[in-house]
Amino acid sequence: MNFKEQGQGPAVILIHGLFGSLDNLGLLARALGEQYRVISVDLRNHGASFRSDDMSYPAQAADILTLMDRLNIAEATLIGHSMGGKVAMQVAKLAPARVTKLVVADMAPVAYPHSRHQSVFVGLNATLAAQPQSRNDAERILAAYIEIVGVRQFLLKSFTKGDDGWHWRFNVPALEENYANIMGWPEDEHSFEGPVLFIKGGDSDYMQPQYSEAALAQFPAAKVRVIAGTGHWLHAEKPALFNKLVVDFLSTGG
Repeated sequence: MNFKEQGQGPAVILIHGLFGSLDNLGLLARALGEQYRVISVDLRNHGASFRSDDMSYPAQAADILTLMDRLNIAEATLIGHSMGGKVAMQVAKLAPARVTKLVVADMAPVAYPHSRHQSVFVGLNATLAAQPQSRNDAERILAAYIEIVGVRQFLLKSFTKGDDGWHWRFNVPALEENYANIMGWPEDEHSFEGPVLFIKGGDSDYMQPQYSEAALAQFPAAKVRVIAGTGHWLHAEKPALFNKLVVDFLSTGG
């Protein structure tokens, strides 16, 4: 599992979302680096981490716990955005003694019934078929399938040139094959009693009122904060406010 480490102090692990990489929460990592030992990770099938046919949340949670063991971290605060939030929640539920606090950015602990990334996969597969030889060429292909410029720009952060030409740093076939698991959520009886902060983008539809009961059943001590005027990428849209909410939560008793 690829990771980047900075700072000293209590351990904090930052976990990116679908199609992301360890750089996605870089502004938060820098904000925390003066007081904490910050470990930013590439999840399996993302960035420079290993490839796998299994994207289940128990498997991804095991990756985090294995990394903690490798780094001699007995317990850590976990901060995850989107799919990374689900990974963090799964770790907390399966190994609560290893998690000090939990911060989840714009994600609920539920199975999402609707396909949200169909056009993204169509666009990514189109680039795989066309084999573009520059980032500009890749963007022109994506633009035929993905209207939102910000989404294209986010994806293109993981389009890079290697020894064998241009390629996606995430594993498109594995992510598409496991999409039902990624959008889903394991049904179990586990819960995490420790401090939890959910941060919702005010304009995002990922955290709905009807999910509150399920969230509190699994995380009874959870608190929710809303950042108005932001969507799903709240940490990038209003980083100063997002970082302040996280820092304040980590520096208090929860």
